[in-house]
Amino acid sequence: MNHKFTPYHQLIASLHAKDSIRSFRPQTALINLSSNDYLGLINDQALKDEFLHTYQHCTDFRFGSSSSRLLTGNFNAHEQLEATLSKAYKREVLIFNSGYHMNIGIMPALCDQQTLILADKWVHASMIDGIRLAKERGTKSYRYRHQDFCQLNALLDKHHAHYRHIIIMTESVFSMDGDVTDLTALAALKQAYPNVSLYVDEAHGVGVFGRYGLGVAEQMSVMNEIDFLVGTFGKAFASIGGFLVCDEVIKQVLINTMRPVIFSTNLPPINALWSDFIFQKSSSLHKKRQELLDNAKYFIQRLKELGYQCPSDSHIIPIIIGDNNQTVALADKFRSHGFYVLPIRPPTVPVGTSRLRVCLTADITRKQIDDFLHVLGSFQ
Repeated sequence: MNHKFTPYHQLIASLHAKDSIRSFRPQTALINLSSNDYLGLINDQALKDEFLHTYQHCTDFRFGSSSSRLLTGNFNAHEQLEATLSKAYKREVLIFNSGYHMNIGIMPALCDQQTLILADKWVHASMIDGIRLAKERGTKSYRYRHQDFCQLNALLDKHHAHYRHIIIMTESVFSMDGDVTDLTALAALKQAYPNVSLYVDEAHGVGVFGRYGLGVAEQMSVMNEIDFLVGTFGKAFASIGGFLVCDEVIKQVLINTMRPVIFSTNLPPINALWSDFIFQKSSSLHKKRQELLDNAKYFIQRLKELGYQCPSDSHIIPIIIGDNNQTVALADKFRSHGFYVLPIRPPTVPVGTSRLRVCLTADITRKQIDDFLHVLGSFQ
């Protein structure tokens, strides 16, 4: 377009005016507190060397799959990854190109006019997009107040007799507040209704929670009560892709009807090999997980001592500032002191709740936490 001024220019100008403009940022040498590398595995050179030594002669050591999995893009590496996950979770598993592909595709493939979705108000954008796509098939949905199980129960009471299938959707660890969902309570609620299923996104839970790193569902001993347990390789497992733990019939339906599976080029086999390698290693990293969560408790306690309200009980810790300008200024101040932490602003979070979102990793030390909080205290 050759116009000097377009609606797109106007949009960018309005974002600048609200201090809501976003841009890509290069990697830095600062202490990174905005990373999803929760176990600190991405830069582990010994792991990389061991992986390359183990698989250098593997026939599936390929950097591309060239087509969708239903055509010629399915390799032994993908089958092996699903088998490894299935052995750990003791149910069928289907892998996906990403968590986003997974969450936008499952609901449209499974839902119809006789399905009702009840989703927590703060579920991830990918889940919201999946719900929107399911609406094209006539699926109805309601968003219950965040973590308000009383309202959820009221919605179940009101609607359970009018739908063949009701699906409750939630995250195990919410990505902006870091609060952990009581999956035991949700499982009990689900059991009270014969036509209700539970869909739990464990993106921020797998690798971090549970004796073997299988997530909050493992820690709360409710894995068998979750009908759709979804996880990602792109965070604690230092890879890329997503996976769904489900029953065999659900897996077969998705293979045959889910558009992101049918029409997307499959993950490169080398990524499946790496995910399998890392997942098997992570099961023995209980000590590292405990150290991470102990550091999170320490950080949250110190943050509250500085007078900040903190809803988190995990490794994701929001420092809620409120104002966009002040939040951006604080992020800049941290960068000048050697810490990389990004401001999160509307529409990602509600207006008036702009915050710095701290993501702790297993590499963080108590001294670094103390130094970070000292800078925060000087800002007040």
